[in-house]
Amino acid sequence: MKTRTKPRTMMAALVVTLLLIFSGPALTEIPESIRTPDKVKTRIGTLTFNDGFPSKETVKQVYENLDFMRGVEVFLNTCQGASLAALRAGMRNAGVEDGSVLLFKNRINANTLLLTANPEAVMAIAWVDLKKGPVVLASPPNTRGVLNDAWSRHIIDIGNPGPDKGKGGKYLILPPDYKTKAPAGYFMARSRTYGVCIMIYGFPKNNKLKPVVENFRKKMKIYELAAEGKPDKTRFINGSGKSFNTVHANDISFYTEVNTIVQEEPSDSLNPELSGLLAAIGIKKGYPFNPDERMRGILTEAASVANATARTIEFRPRDSEAWLYPGESTWSKSFIGDNHEFLRNGARDLDARTLFHFGHNFVTPVMAEKSVGKGWQRAVNSLDSDGNYLDGSKRYKLTLPPDIPVKGHWSIVAYDPQTRSMLPTDHAFPGLSSEGNGPADNEDGSIDIYFGPKAPKGKKGNWIKTIPGKGFWLILRLYQPLKPWFDGTWRPGEIELLK
Repeated sequence: MKTRTKPRTMMAALVVTLLLIFSGPALTEIPESIRTPDKVKTRIGTLTFNDGFPSKETVKQVYENLDFMRGVEVFLNTCQGASLAALRAGMRNAGVEDGSVLLFKNRINANTLLLTANPEAVMAIAWVDLKKGPVVLASPPNTRGVLNDAWSRHIIDIGNPGPDKGKGGKYLILPPDYKTKAPAGYFMARSRTYGVCIMIYGFPKNNKLKPVVENFRKKMKIYELAAEGKPDKTRFINGSGKSFNTVHANDISFYTEVNTIVQEEPSDSLNPELSGLLAAIGIKKGYPFNPDERMRGILTEAASVANATARTIEFRPRDSEAWLYPGESTWSKSFIGDNHEFLRNGARDLDARTLFHFGHNFVTPVMAEKSVGKGWQRAVNSLDSDGNYLDGSKRYKLTLPPDIPVKGHWSIVAYDPQTRSMLPTDHAFPGLSSEGNGPADNEDGSIDIYFGPKAPKGKKGNWIKTIPGKGFWLILRLYQPLKPWFDGTWRPGEIELLK
């Protein structure tokens, strides 16, 4: 006897079969880690979403914050370019044209705002433009100097640390697009930018400035290669005592300073990532930088936050490698990682780059590398032994132990934390040096240095004047430092507050 299948049963079975065929595998459960909640509380406010779509209010919040973050990052990562743009602008305001030399024949004083200037040296600064072709620099003998490109990158050392070994010689500075075979007889220096800054120091013996100045005037020359054999006379402008500013801005005009470099230099003078960061806030080669009202408001705030960030990195670094003797001292470095390109294990240390360029000018390996008896080293301090900022209203004492480890000389100079330039007291040079009539030694060979508004009785020669109501910070320079400096067996004392 045959059993008939009911039509309704057959239909149900067919539906089940079709569902099994076309429904596919079961849906994957979405992990919480990739879900976006409908509301997220953040430091920029509460962000809201509809099934992952950002709301209109959130879109506005996010873009405002993105523009702000990029404005801050541009400041921190391009202050090296703004710094040299400001230096060039300041020189031009002082009447120093490209190819001329700003010579501080009576040394620099606090009238000139220049990042951590060196008052014990006779300084020569020049800016050259390579757009017309290679430029020849005749370097005077027995000097120390360096060439940096428009983005403050090292090109070559000159003088004692350079290939001329302090004997003087001709350097041929080549532009980035130079394709011709360079002529022989020069020390070659190829730049990645058309703008190049030259800084040369001459150190007087026993405070005799005239021989150093004459060495510059007679031996230093700058001219185009095309004029070799018949160069025009190099023009020298005395900068001593002149009041002008060479320090970059800390407000929205900072971005205009950076834009001048972007417009003048090849588009490939920066890597694409940094060029992209600049473009994100409207700084693009070949286009005007003209932020609208909204963007001006954002960049104004970004500059303020970035300035605060740079000052924090400069005066309160959190990287243990920034400190000369971590956990034991308030003395710090200007080059974290001892590398002039700010590289550590193949990666660019961004905070190290900001720390140096916010407070200092001119990059050279001889200030960064640990090389016994060569170059020079800096120790930086803005804190007393209790970790408080140095206050010009108070009195302090610093002891330098005997046998300061230098083949050359040492100096210590006070600077203004606002400008990072020399402290503007009524003393022409707010520092002391072992050159000439240096500070007096103690019986054991150590040296006590005093800081305060008034000199301690009988200690005027060992005193650096400060300003009541104004902070100050210090740079101890060691020229041609010796092994005890590098192995830490000689250390400067701490800055002790005197009651």
